[in-house]
Amino acid sequence: MTQSSNKADSSLNRRAFLQAGTVIGAGLLTSTPAHILRATEGANEKKLVVGVMGLSRGLGHVAALLNSPNVEIGYLCEVDANRLDAGIKRVVDKGAKAPTGVTDFRKMLDDKAVDAVFIATCNHWHSPATVLACSAGKHVYVEKPGSHNAAEGEMSVAAARKHKRVVQMGNQRRTWPAIREAIERLREGVIGKVTTARCYYSGLRPSIGRGKVVMPPANLNFDLWQGPAPERAYKDNLIPYNWHWHWHYGGGEMANNGIHGLDVARWGLGVDYPTKVTFLGGRYAFDDDQETPDTGVATYHFGDKIITWDVSSCQPRRGENLPFIAFYGDKGILQITDPGYRILGMDGKEIEKNAGEGGDAAHFANFLSCIRTGEKPNSEIEEGQKSTLLCHLANISYRSGRLLNFDPATRKILNDPDAMRLWGREYRPGWEPKV
Repeated sequence: MTQSSNKADSSLNRRAFLQAGTVIGAGLLTSTPAHILRATEGANEKKLVVGVMGLSRGLGHVAALLNSPNVEIGYLCEVDANRLDAGIKRVVDKGAKAPTGVTDFRKMLDDKAVDAVFIATCNHWHSPATVLACSAGKHVYVEKPGSHNAAEGEMSVAAARKHKRVVQMGNQRRTWPAIREAIERLREGVIGKVTTARCYYSGLRPSIGRGKVVMPPANLNFDLWQGPAPERAYKDNLIPYNWHWHWHYGGGEMANNGIHGLDVARWGLGVDYPTKVTFLGGRYAFDDDQETPDTGVATYHFGDKIITWDVSSCQPRRGENLPFIAFYGDKGILQITDPGYRILGMDGKEIEKNAGEGGDAAHFANFLSCIRTGEKPNSEIEEGQKSTLLCHLANISYRSGRLLNFDPATRKILNDPDAMRLWGREYRPGWEPKV
């Protein structure tokens, strides 16, 4: 047998192993060999009752849960009455039992029959809802970034540990088979010694304009939409999506798309906490209500390794054809092409590729399986929040206008009280998260 055929067989065996591992962890049953089906049967025996909070992104959760074995959607929570009705109808139209619809998330926590909650809200709700759910004895799947600020990331981890709950963050690439294979290839040294990862995001987002202070629409409970965030007047250009671009509720493109790239970059390099962080850029494209930058470059120094994140959310930079993430080694380049990867030699020629498969279902199913088995999920909250902290640190650097020196041991910004004031936030009275 030739050396090239040995390499091909090794790659196929590795790929089969990784994909089988993903199937077993996810409990996926379609087109699965009999021996793998037998391995998943026990994990799927226990029926789980779940609730979903937030029915914009949360409708994707509903779709995946409706196709999950032995899962009942017991509750849907939404502050927009129209969306709540539409969500319930979607469940019923699929032939499932009608879930109980609630506006106040806390009502589903009072039901002891609920095993887990799926949090698909705005960022400012992620950690307070996670803390409340863990305190009520529920397991939690929380969308990325999982926290509005660095202090909240610490709270979510502490709540998961205190109450011994399974908490999974919604960065699905941790479960996608080809991405898992790509990280394994890096570990094997396929591109040699790897010291650099570059993340790239571009888009064509329009202006959000100048909003007017008006009364909230009758179908929206704006009081509960704000929840833990200090109260502000409703503006007609805030909901359903533009809250992302206000520091009060979101974290800009960094916490919206940056988290996906930075998580894989950190995972691939095998690093945890940086020592220096800077993020320079601005709101250049439009003069409107957006507070967060549309263009910029963040840089993270990890001693002997470096990560960069380049964003251009209002100018798609057509023709550049840059990968979502690229790892650079002394023997080549590995590009994450979402949901797959490709490997290039030092001459830039493609050596290997795997187109991969993406989606939500496997990552959700990995979470459900871990509730049943007690295993650690692919994106356990502590690991997820290490990556989210990169987003928070970059945003603090941008807002403070300077480079941050960070201590990985104490996990605090060094010698910069002004920057540390952005570490956490104030809360509306009565909504302060308590672990």
